[in-house]
Amino acid sequence: MLKSMTGYGRSEAIIGTKKITVELKSVNHRFTDYNIRVPRQYGFLEERIRLKISKAVARGKIDVNVIIEACGEADKVVTVNEELAKNYIDALKEISEKFGLADDISTSVIASFSDIFRSEPKRDDEEELWQAVAAVADDAIEAFTSMREREGGRIEEDLRARVEYMRSLAVKIDERSPQIVEEYKDKLYTKIRELLEDKEVDDARILTEVAIFADKIAVNEEIVRLASHYDEFDAIMDSGEPAGRRLDFLVQEINREVNTIGSKASDLDTAKIVVTLKGEIEKLREQIQNIE
Repeated sequence: MLKSMTGYGRSEAIIGTKKITVELKSVNHRFTDYNIRVPRQYGFLEERIRLKISKAVARGKIDVNVIIEACGEADKVVTVNEELAKNYIDALKEISEKFGLADDISTSVIASFSDIFRSEPKRDDEEELWQAVAAVADDAIEAFTSMREREGGRIEEDLRARVEYMRSLAVKIDERSPQIVEEYKDKLYTKIRELLEDKEVDDARILTEVAIFADKIAVNEEIVRLASHYDEFDAIMDSGEPAGRRLDFLVQEINREVNTIGSKASDLDTAKIVVTLKGEIEKLREQIQNIE
């Protein structure tokens, strides 16, 4: 199934002491371009996230936003500034000795000096955190991929319908070619008879002219190549692999054959079909720009 290059996926979960959110969105791009945003302190996650997403995405401009938030105070560590605490104790002892006060220094007394405590974020285990982020990322990627596949399915239906229509137009051109030659022969006979009046018509010369004309407007080779291109178009879409670049190249080949047929067109009906084919080619091009 084809995949669209446009997609969106988001997942959020609380794992341990972390609330983790992973959001992906993508738009069309000729190549693969990642823009991954993670909190500065978790920069070590960026390359791992890139590798994980690259397994699901072959082309497009992908924006990834990872948010990691601490849940409550359990994610923090309290440390004591021992040097400052000692200074407070020494100062209290000095006051006690100088003024003859009872030496009742206790932990609760020292704890009242709040500046001796420092609350810091708990240092994360990198592997443990990655496992948590990876689990949330997997859910986001699944939603993201599903959306790309749904959109790709709609594009595929349109492409297949257009290619089938183009097949039928090529058949009309192929069927029309012998009629064009026959009409040319009849017109040539009529014109020569008018010019020669009662004189004998040289059938051999006329048949030679008709043969030259038939060779000049012959599109058999182009029709055969078009049929081959259409078959290849279907095969690429059935392959299950990223198809955008290959289909884009194939459409160029189809356009080349149609242009050649157009240059050989000698009647209005064929010219009209060629114009219709070129219009369908442009629509194919537009749609192919949207697929991976």
